Amino acid sequence: MVLSEILKKCTENECTNFTYELVKGRDDIFVTNVTSDSRNVEEDGVFVAIKGAVVDGHKFIGNVLGKAKAIVVDKDATLPETPDDLTIIATDNTRLALALMSAANYGNPDKELFTIGITGTKGKTTTTYMIKNVLENCGIKTGLIGTIETIIGEEHIPSENTTPESSQIHETFRKMVNAGCEAVVMEVSSQGLKLDRTAGIMFNIGVFTNLEPDHIGPNEHADFEEYLECKAKLFRQCTTGIVNADDEHVSKIIEKATCKIETYGIDKEADLKADNIELFHEGGNIGLTYKLTGKAMEEDLDVRLNLPGRFSVYNSLSAIAVTRHFNVSNEALLKTLLDVKVKGRIELVKVSDKFSLMIDYAHNAMSLESLLTTLREYNPHRIVTLFGCGGNRSRDRRFEMGEVSGRLSDLTIITSDNPRDEEPEAIIQDIITGISKTNGKHVDIVNRKEAIKYAIANGEPGDIIVLAGKGHEDYQIIKGVKHHMDERELIAEVLEELKR
Repeated sequence: MVLSEILKKCTENECTNFTYELVKGRDDIFVTNVTSDSRNVEEDGVFVAIKGAVVDGHKFIGNVLGKAKAIVVDKDATLPETPDDLTIIATDNTRLALALMSAANYGNPDKELFTIGITGTKGKTTTTYMIKNVLENCGIKTGLIGTIETIIGEEHIPSENTTPESSQIHETFRKMVNAGCEAVVMEVSSQGLKLDRTAGIMFNIGVFTNLEPDHIGPNEHADFEEYLECKAKLFRQCTTGIVNADDEHVSKIIEKATCKIETYGIDKEADLKADNIELFHEGGNIGLTYKLTGKAMEEDLDVRLNLPGRFSVYNSLSAIAVTRHFNVSNEALLKTLLDVKVKGRIELVKVSDKFSLMIDYAHNAMSLESLLTTLREYNPHRIVTLFGCGGNRSRDRRFEMGEVSGRLSDLTIITSDNPRDEEPEAIIQDIITGISKTNGKHVDIVNRKEAIKYAIANGEPGDIIVLAGKGHEDYQIIKGVKHHMDERELIAEVLEELKR
């Protein structure tokens, strides 16, 4: 594509104001790819130098000379000597430049898709899968970008970031269009919004799930106010905003919104509302039912979820609010919500008719406390929590998770989880230190498969067994080596061994 055409599209983007200066060279040149990774610059490509929290991309300009046809730099950057035929473009926001130029270079594929962005502290992953499943079951081919993976048709690509770099987003959008996708649902993280990864995309729908203090610290957000403001940006770049009316921060989230607002909730009046929530725990299954009402409903619906907890109600309400924009039939909606399952997110695995077992990604004290508190509402015979903590990471997390599990579980099974370069036994001792602050009982089994075997073999009627921490991950890192390990496979092996 001709560089001048790319730059023209950037300045015409409806979502943002982009300005630049042609410092050197010509813009009537044909360029190939646009990237911020110097290793991925193609012949006649464009290199965008980004000043990150750890690495300054301007230091790698020398690596692309002789290959890149143009470079984009900060307007105040000091540059090395460059070839006469190199085009240099200066701007005050190279991250924004990368996003807009990538979109233009791929032919603005976001305009060819119905785009749905989900933001919030919790619930993003489950909500994206709910929406995708409902739309797919109604014949609307839908791509997904999120914490666990990117899905393009039958292709599943493991994720490195919840919201990828902007150049990767638009490359993925183009692949989705080429694969016949009509819609895409994606998790939009606060970091993604802060770093302009989704800049320039006018989402058809933006969704706000909830907000709690998180991701605050070095290289993330300076304080809670910045965290909230980054989330709120989504509602200045979408046509319709769908928000949780019950969240205490919702008014600030939509304070500067430029979109039409729709609401869902449980406690407050909303366009979509869940009434008469009832929990069930029977035959190894755990979930809930509720009546879907609200100002936007022509008739009430009876919803059943094979997922536990109030947060599952909120997730399903946001998914319903989105899919209503596609005129989805009530029958298809209710059936899909009943069957939805997200890998590693309160993922129920059937092992017995007498007790329940689930896999969940809860890997810090806050997420574990939220999960176990929710499960307590089901009045189980026992909660049995199996978890470990990662090596070469904060020891405080071990103490905190141990204390939470000791306080809220009837039995904690402490095991190994990515010990990395540390000895698993040392990590387990730190977790025991936390549990010792409570009256909680525990057993310690280093081998994770043996720990799972113990949990299942000793399951009692009415128990809820939680395998926490690994979630969707399918590996263990031990002494620098990544070993395959999927808890679903371990459970299947254990069941076969117990049967024998």
